[in-house]
Amino acid sequence: MQAHIITIGDEILIGQVIDTNSAWMAQQLNKIGVSVGQITSITDSPEHLVDVLTKSLKTYPITLITGGLGPTNDDRTKQTLAKYFNSELVLHQPTLNQIKKLLNARNLPLNNNNLSQAMQPEKATILNNTMGTAPGMKFETDGKVVFSMPGVPFEMKYLMSEYIIPELSEKYKLSPIINRTILTHGEAEAVLAEKLQTWESQLPNYISLAYLPSPNMVRLRLSAPGNASTNIANEIEAAITKLYSIIPDIIYGEEEETMQNIVGKFCFDNNFTISTAESCTGGSIASIITSIPGASNYFLGSIVAYSNNVKVNLLKVSPETLQNKGAVSEEVVKQMVIGACNATNSDFAIATSGIAGPDGGTDEKPVGTTWIAVGNKLSQEAQCFCFGSNRERNIIRASASALNMMRIFIKKAIENNK
Repeated sequence: MQAHIITIGDEILIGQVIDTNSAWMAQQLNKIGVSVGQITSITDSPEHLVDVLTKSLKTYPITLITGGLGPTNDDRTKQTLAKYFNSELVLHQPTLNQIKKLLNARNLPLNNNNLSQAMQPEKATILNNTMGTAPGMKFETDGKVVFSMPGVPFEMKYLMSEYIIPELSEKYKLSPIINRTILTHGEAEAVLAEKLQTWESQLPNYISLAYLPSPNMVRLRLSAPGNASTNIANEIEAAITKLYSIIPDIIYGEEEETMQNIVGKFCFDNNFTISTAESCTGGSIASIITSIPGASNYFLGSIVAYSNNVKVNLLKVSPETLQNKGAVSEEVVKQMVIGACNATNSDFAIATSGIAGPDGGTDEKPVGTTWIAVGNKLSQEAQCFCFGSNRERNIIRASASALNMMRIFIKKAIENNK
């Protein structure tokens, strides 16, 4: 069973808004056994929607549309769909009641634009949207189904979760696609594929493997149709168990786990505290750590020591070390770890110092050279990385590598204390 996702909005096509809706929708559809055969972004033009929808109905049994349902003149999806399905717009009282409720809660008046949102195609099944003023719509024709939803992500997600996913699951009696995702860090995609060549060749032919690289990780996704084998879940689990034995030091988690979640859980469960001393990453690591709710239980603070003066005055890095070894050195980042632990009274700390680029490199220390250290007042571990010439990518990779080093260091500390 395949679906076509259509996103509407000039703002997507000019790059003003990133289309995150399609990715989320595709994930949810995949979970119930609906594969996405096509994703199309189009302008606000009614003619464009008619053209794409006509082609979609010839190819796909399921079409999902987001966008163009707002109260302003540029939102024309509802009118276009009503005309396309030969349907008059009539007052939908439940929608009007919902609009009044939302506006009253915000002490806002009901104007003609809001009132127009209560006019809905009489041939559509209306999907009540308690998250906003525009409901979803469902049209059926020749055994095909078309869903239209607002483009606001949390409204779309509500309608997908509350109505569309349950209906599709029930209507088509789908066999879910089984996916398992293993998260790795520290090995390039090509090198990882070489290490896993034998393991991959031994997978059953109905289990597919995908390498999904990004600047800070490589995801390994194992997929199989739920009806491929009665023991499919067990076979995937066995393959993953073997994978752990091949690359135990590279795997850091599964599915939607993040490095910051894992580090935070280690700290929270063991009553540890951490801090950061950041030069080249400029506070990025602290920002990532504090993106997790509850990080205040274990994260004490950060010193962004971009200048050598701050390294000396706040982190107590030796001026002689800076003079003799340079700011981008093993000795300096280890001293930064000790300084951060002392300054914040934390149990552990992360320190970074590097040449993020695009300039500032030398023959000895080219752009991308980054020293990272983790540890505590008594013990530190440091590693030098060469991330490349792209500044943004260097900061992302340095932050991820630092968190991974911290994860491993704390994990060892926990095991040694057992």
